[in-house]
Amino acid sequence: MLQIRIKVWCYRAAMRLFWAPSIRELAPRAFFLDAAFRVLAFNGIGGDYLEFGSHGGRTFSLAHQSITRYKYARHLWSFDSFEGLPKSRPGDEHPQWVQRSMATGLDEFHAICRASGVPRGQYSVIAGYYEQSLAGMDPAAQPVDVALAYIDCDLLSSTRDVLRFLSPRLKHGMILAFDDYFRWSSESVSGERQAFVEFSEGMSDWRFLPYKSFGWHGMSFVVERANLNATTATPANS
Repeated sequence: MLQIRIKVWCYRAAMRLFWAPSIRELAPRAFFLDAAFRVLAFNGIGGDYLEFGSHGGRTFSLAHQSITRYKYARHLWSFDSFEGLPKSRPGDEHPQWVQRSMATGLDEFHAICRASGVPRGQYSVIAGYYEQSLAGMDPAAQPVDVALAYIDCDLLSSTRDVLRFLSPRLKHGMILAFDDYFRWSSESVSGERQAFVEFSEGMSDWRFLPYKSFGWHGMSFVVERANLNATTATPANS
């Protein structure tokens, strides 16, 4: 009888933990990042981790854990205003995207990284709103070698800024992940999805293979060089 009670208690405790809001939100991202870095390591795709939108520092810390697990030398980059969402531009309307919301200050972000075991020398921060911070960066400026870009900037306009920045940095085998790919409103499509559709339709040298969805909100793609046509490739001995 005691053993049964212990098992029931453990089961209920596990269910409470599983259904905790923070666990439900983070677990899919953790599984995705782990799978993404595993496949990148397995396929020999080098390069850094770029995160656009680092509110709370949780996804950034999860990325560091996965990188450490697979022992692949990668630098981490955080691109964020550290002042919350910017003022909306045309197309950004959404009931959840409120100016200055979701703000994690720069000092707070560094403190979160310390508490999560992310060494200061293993990551870099580019602070500022993207229409200024990214637009002013030379295409040859670091970071130039990207393995995984995690885009969590919510707004259509901000995602467009990010994709323009990434355009000269695309390479075969890298992964693009959109945290808000399935977050639309009653009057508009998802801002991140719209920005990506516009971006991908203008790319003749690249195609984007759907990779993994994560949680109820995220989607990812593998970047492939368009002249590597998998549908017509024929084995040498066939």
